[in-house]
Amino acid sequence: MTIRAVDVARVDDRPLWVEISGDEVWWDEPRPHESGRRCVVRRTAGGAIEDVLPQGWNARNRVMEYGGRSWRAHEGRLVFTNWADGRIHLCSPGGEPVPLTPEGPARYADLVVRGDEVWCVREQGGPRSADRDIVVVPLDGSPLRSVVASHRFLMNPRVSPDGRTLAYIGWNHPDMPWDATELCVVPVAGGPHRVLLSGASTCQAEWRDDGSLYVVTDPTGWWNIHLVGLDGTTCDLTPVPLEFGDATWKIGGTFFAVAGGRIAAVYGTADERRLGVLDRPLPNGSGGAAIRDVGGGYTFWAPTLSAQGSHVVGVAASPHRPYEVVRVDLDTGRHEVLSPGKPVPGDAELPTPEAVTVDGVHAHVYAPPGGGPAPYVLFVHGGPTGSAAPVLDLEIAYFTSRGIGVAEVNYGGSTGYGRAYRERLRHNWGVVDVRDCETVARWLLRTGRAEKVAIRGGSAGGWTSMAALVHSDVFCGAVSHYGISDPERWAAQTHDLESHYLDGLIGPLPETRDRYLDRSPERHAARASGPALLLHGLEDKVVDPAESERFAAALARHGHRWAYLTFEGEQHGWRREDTIVRALEAELAFYGIVFGFPTPEVPPLTLHNGEAP
Repeated sequence: MTIRAVDVARVDDRPLWVEISGDEVWWDEPRPHESGRRCVVRRTAGGAIEDVLPQGWNARNRVMEYGGRSWRAHEGRLVFTNWADGRIHLCSPGGEPVPLTPEGPARYADLVVRGDEVWCVREQGGPRSADRDIVVVPLDGSPLRSVVASHRFLMNPRVSPDGRTLAYIGWNHPDMPWDATELCVVPVAGGPHRVLLSGASTCQAEWRDDGSLYVVTDPTGWWNIHLVGLDGTTCDLTPVPLEFGDATWKIGGTFFAVAGGRIAAVYGTADERRLGVLDRPLPNGSGGAAIRDVGGGYTFWAPTLSAQGSHVVGVAASPHRPYEVVRVDLDTGRHEVLSPGKPVPGDAELPTPEAVTVDGVHAHVYAPPGGGPAPYVLFVHGGPTGSAAPVLDLEIAYFTSRGIGVAEVNYGGSTGYGRAYRERLRHNWGVVDVRDCETVARWLLRTGRAEKVAIRGGSAGGWTSMAALVHSDVFCGAVSHYGISDPERWAAQTHDLESHYLDGLIGPLPETRDRYLDRSPERHAARASGPALLLHGLEDKVVDPAESERFAAALARHGHRWAYLTFEGEQHGWRREDTIVRALEAELAFYGIVFGFPTPEVPPLTLHNGEAP
């Protein structure tokens, strides 16, 4: 079966957040066919699935540009942030949303409902000079109030069971949240904040009934679950070389959920992320709590969990199953799929990932059917502090069904393998990532799996793809989705969260400017080993479309072939069905050119040769 681009648009992506609300389960889902909005739905006790968010409303926000937890269920009503105006709204099923926050430029995220109030992060100001605080928004429409504004960046507001203390996580420039954060507490009634943990990366904290906290943090080099007292004492409950957390790009993730006296947690590596339970979450004689696996046949659980009683709800997938909303009975281990089925091909028509490690570099290889040498494309994930999961991805299957192999590279800097592997990229972005991709590409060629290799990626993956094209001779072409082509210019223009990101990835400016110049794909376009396809959304606030346009111009100046496509109404990533289809078909046409095979099923693509964009 040949998979169509429209099949990819309608099946890929997943719910970002789930919540158990009484005897119902709520989640959000992407709607590419509805201009890319995210709609919140609920499954009733009777099993019916209903839209809660009316047409025309979009439960998203752009706090720190990547957004965060955008909705909560509360007594049968929906509290959510709306993309168009940035405000928090309250909506009853079947009714029209009512705003709870005032008009203006403020944005809100990481919503938590406690009683008749919403606790959340508020962001005000421009893209490079925003201020943030944790605020309380009454559900009755009364004026909001600010509680704390101690750090440049804030997340995870949690009120103690007695209502007297707020716990939260904060960090400041030049750190990113996976570098170093501070776990803090502050009196709800007002007063100075106090730091409980600092120096490590903390990505979630939840109160216990006794006034201590369960915390995901990584002082050992692995994100483990710790028990933290208000005096700052800590105990690692999961002292194993596995990750119980991940990089916080979207604030509000739940890597674990407290279910009565138990903890349900997502854990593992970037090759497999399981669902487990700590039935007695206190240290045992061997130094940690015992983990009982309840993940079933799913090999990858997303960082969104909700627990109530003996049940936990999450979002899970496997190589041949798309992301689904799944309810697990912690007593029996029984799994129940709650979300509607998706039209996916049969197992025989889907590639199965093979996890490989090549000279210390982690990758997932998806061989096309038929065996023998084939053209291959290296998929490079974004971030760069992120990872690729070996789960069903119809975008990959779109290419393998046409005889093109895919290898996803979790290069040095990727999450899921401990801090030491993440730190391999420190000051080496544009070097280690390129070298690791080249290592996997040459292995594919040397072992006879590949006859030619191209490279593609989005955002930071687009940067690596362009950098590999000009700093290596192994790739016959590159595709960049909204990628960075000149790091010095991007560092001066990008948004607040990432405005000092390159201090750690390349080095501080102006002291290390030579590194920026040496690694810039745009400045070294003359060395390109093949043509490039560049794709960019015209509303991108993370990476300016000029990054793609200037790389195209640089290729043109040096007589190299290129194509540059833009997309109205798209931000940093593709959300609309027509965009996904057009981008994927253009990419296939590009591979037809560089690999030398016909692609009559998609519109032709013209590669310009030396002409200015």
